[in-house]
Amino acid sequence: MTLRLSKIIMCLCLAVFAFLVTFGNITDYGSNYAFVQHVLSMDTTFPGNALMYRAIANPAMWTAGYWLIIFGEGLTCIFFLVASFRLWQARKLSAAAFNAAKRFVVIAATLGFLVWFLGFMVIGGEWFAMWQSQTWNGQEAAFRFYMTILAVLIFVNQPDADLE
Repeated sequence: MTLRLSKIIMCLCLAVFAFLVTFGNITDYGSNYAFVQHVLSMDTTFPGNALMYRAIANPAMWTAGYWLIIFGEGLTCIFFLVASFRLWQARKLSAAAFNAAKRFVVIAATLGFLVWFLGFMVIGGEWFAMWQSQTWNGQEAAFRFYMTILAVLIFVNQPDADLE
């Protein structure tokens, strides 16, 4: 039961994390919008870099991109909450039932991976050359986020045996 409870708690912690990130992006909209604006406009990358053709200077696109990020973070929160609840419901059931309840953890972790790896590392970091910015570079934070999510996913997906 200890391992099952640990898996539930870790998923719940990730739900809280995703909630706080989503909440922060909504309540401190301007600061975080500025982050998206600078990354997409590539205005703090190396001067004269050959990738500037990728820059987006359209405020409507900045807003759409920012709301897409917030939506992804919110969905991650919701699915980690659902995952925690489903695991909690199955905590005293058979190993097969508990293992089946883990599918929501996989969905939640995939959503989080899409936000912080695909969104921040691949699109922001590589396509928009965020790695070149001294000021508007979220790659280190994104790395911590998706690696934590992946670590929890690996732990949760370790097979559980029937309770004694």
